[in-house]
Amino acid sequence: MSERSERTTNRRGPVLLGVRHHGPGSARAVRAALEQCTPDAVLIEGPPEADALVPLAAQEGMRPPVALLAHVQDDPGRAAFWPLAEFSPEWVAMRWALERGVPVRFIDLPAAHSLAMREEGERADEGTADGHPAAGAEAGGEKRGAGKGDADGAHTVSPVPAADGPGEQEAGAEADVRVDPVRVLAEAAGYDDPERWWEDVVEHRAGRAGAGSGGEPGTDALAPFAALAEAMGALRETYGDGGHDRDPVREAHMRLRLRAARREFGDGIAVVCGAWHVPALAHRTTVAADRQLLKGLPKAKVAMTWVPWTHRRLSRHSGYGAGIASPGWYGHLFSAPDRPVARWLTKVAGLLREEDYAVSSAHVIEAVRLAEGLATVRGRPLAGLTELDDAVRAVMGDGSDAPSSLIHDRLVVGDVLGEVPDDAPAVPLQRDIARSQRSLRLKPEALERELELDLRKETDAGRSRLLHRLRLLGVPWGEPTRSRGGTGTFRETWRLRWEPELSVRVAEAGIWGTTVLSAATAKAASEATGAATLAEVTALAERCLLAELPDALPVVMRALSDRAALDADVGHLAQALPALVRSVRYGDVRGTDAAALREVAVGLAERVFVGLPPACAGLDADGAAEMRGHLDATHQAVGLLGQPETGQAGGNPTGRQTSRQIGRQAGPHTGRQADQPTGRRTGPRHLRARWAGVLRAVGERDAVPGLIRGRAARLLLDEGELGDGGAERLMGLALSPGTPPTDAAGWIEGFVGGGAGGDGGMLLVHDERLLALVDGWLTGVPDAAFTDVLPLLRRTFAEYEAGVRRTLGELIRRGPSSPSHRQAGAAPDAAAPGFGPGLDRDRAAAVLPTLRMLLGIGAHGFDDEPNDGLSSGLSGGPHDDQRDATRPADDLTGART
Repeated sequence: MSERSERTTNRRGPVLLGVRHHGPGSARAVRAALEQCTPDAVLIEGPPEADALVPLAAQEGMRPPVALLAHVQDDPGRAAFWPLAEFSPEWVAMRWALERGVPVRFIDLPAAHSLAMREEGERADEGTADGHPAAGAEAGGEKRGAGKGDADGAHTVSPVPAADGPGEQEAGAEADVRVDPVRVLAEAAGYDDPERWWEDVVEHRAGRAGAGSGGEPGTDALAPFAALAEAMGALRETYGDGGHDRDPVREAHMRLRLRAARREFGDGIAVVCGAWHVPALAHRTTVAADRQLLKGLPKAKVAMTWVPWTHRRLSRHSGYGAGIASPGWYGHLFSAPDRPVARWLTKVAGLLREEDYAVSSAHVIEAVRLAEGLATVRGRPLAGLTELDDAVRAVMGDGSDAPSSLIHDRLVVGDVLGEVPDDAPAVPLQRDIARSQRSLRLKPEALERELELDLRKETDAGRSRLLHRLRLLGVPWGEPTRSRGGTGTFRETWRLRWEPELSVRVAEAGIWGTTVLSAATAKAASEATGAATLAEVTALAERCLLAELPDALPVVMRALSDRAALDADVGHLAQALPALVRSVRYGDVRGTDAAALREVAVGLAERVFVGLPPACAGLDADGAAEMRGHLDATHQAVGLLGQPETGQAGGNPTGRQTSRQIGRQAGPHTGRQADQPTGRRTGPRHLRARWAGVLRAVGERDAVPGLIRGRAARLLLDEGELGDGGAERLMGLALSPGTPPTDAAGWIEGFVGGGAGGDGGMLLVHDERLLALVDGWLTGVPDAAFTDVLPLLRRTFAEYEAGVRRTLGELIRRGPSSPSHRQAGAAPDAAAPGFGPGLDRDRAAAVLPTLRMLLGIGAHGFDDEPNDGLSSGLSGGPHDDQRDATRPADDLTGART
């Protein structure tokens, strides 16, 4: 053993235990060395600000993986993490010392310096992840990963990267000159994969003995550390600081802390640090020289606490993530008492059985034999993940790769989420979130899951409020998604996953208030004041209603009124209206007083009504496509806004009436009220009539592009606002010989297009008169114009389902049928392909009782309402027989309204 190695492991001086961070073999070796040395104090590479937090690691509520979080008090976004897993050597050393009452000290460069140095622009050596401050802090940590592993593999975050550094985050030639010590040693040993060399030499050799083993009886537990220190010493003599030009600053601080500990505790000290730093700590220097290196470092006021971490975050290569490709496997190697291969494959079999794979005990036995045989053939001391994956694929997966991704996500990486005690330091906002999580029984989990909420239940409504408020604060614990159980407004579906960096987001949001409610209210008011567009304010109003922020809503409403009064762009107004109307709707569902929002929404809708017709004129193709989107959004918004308010549904459960019905109800002296501009006098249903008038004006203007005119005509048809033959008349005008072919094709796209808001071509399938008009127009398009029309038509009909296109082709091939208007008793037309010869009224009548119950007819007193068409069968009125006598057997007219 060389003189350097003797100084490293000399019992008369400090024992330097060089490790690779997050390595189960290093963790087992550290525990065995501490048991052999029984030091009087343990020094660990980490920020000294965490010394006061060490006792929390001994509490029952502390369960790794966890991380030390440091952030600048005045700017919580400047933060750093120091993750620790169950198999991290630092965690093992800390728990060993706490169990025996041995003092623990952290000796790395303080976080106050490292975070302040980043602020001064020294971020090149720290790296960033996705531009987020917290992620950038993580990236500043020292990483270990596939192809980047090293003996230092630091889990800390500091301005001075260690041997592996944030290799993936570096740029240019500076990244290329950094030394990866594990790679150098692996190449010297004849390995092309540094990770495999490290596992064969350290992790798997120690793993064969099991979690409780500290080595063979009678062996020196310090010998591996002496050998590793000698190897690192040779590398440091060759490469110096290895391209990490700020390592000397960190190591100078470590030496100063080591001298202070020797004065306090004597020479019986054990130091757990990255193996790359061991030669520097063993090197003799003067106090003055070390202090000179630390002179003039910037400093910031920081706060530090423990936060939960996840195995998935340990495995990430983007950001910090520690670069461990298989934290679940490493945890298994560390915790398995014996036979790690057999126990691992037993876990795999259990997982596959849960997923309905046919796996038996015989499969496990054969897989163990195959994995161990492959390891022997390949010269490995223990079967690794490569051998285990090959064995699972061959024996349990029948040669398929399908189980591999499942095993990787659930076992190799895992979704373990750590826990920290309730008395750990935290900002007041974090404590309020924790109280809300407990009271609402909403536990943070690392595994992504869906949560269905019924807003009629008090607990679910509270969960919805919490999640919406956190999203407004920039803490996206949950993301709303489409509900699979229904489309009612009382139902919400969320996709939840707690990520460790959300703790930084919470610290950042703490500047807005000490509780979730107060912080969300303050931030909403601030965003309303600084919003740049009307759409931003309306979206904010919707979020305030969803989050139930009554104190913020008045501020948002004032900003909304000011923006709406100054904005004259119809596109902006139409873009803002849907969110505002949804806010009114959600306010009604959640029991919030949304009267002020409804008043603003009605006023905004009236301004859209006035400005839309002239705004639609003279648009090019792109402008017409954008305006069509505004037209659809406004139509949907008016449909919601025009529904009767709670308690004012009147005699129609759906609140839908045509403008003609409204005019008849208004009487001869009030029939023009539908054209009045204010919604206060006419009520919600008259707003729909006003909108119908706007659609007529748009649909009949020649200066409006055909796409918009066709869409307006289709919306009128769907609302029952076109009388008998109205659709044919408009289509005949649009497809007349004097209309340019491209404009006519645009009209067809707007009228029967299969995009958003379309019917997928079903209108043409069931209305052969309209189909005949389209067919006649298309056959008359001149050859010179056909190439211009073809792309528009192809875009329109390509959006139809294959079955719809096939049916349309059959109808065109068959040719036009006779008119559908027949005398009573006349024989029905020949059936279209796929349809019966006529309507079977007896079969249709069988479903009427169920349909009547679903629609609430009879229960709400609508039996006496005048009806026509199929609705007469629903109402069960006394004149059904007379209507049947005068109506053709297959006539379903009137069903649309």
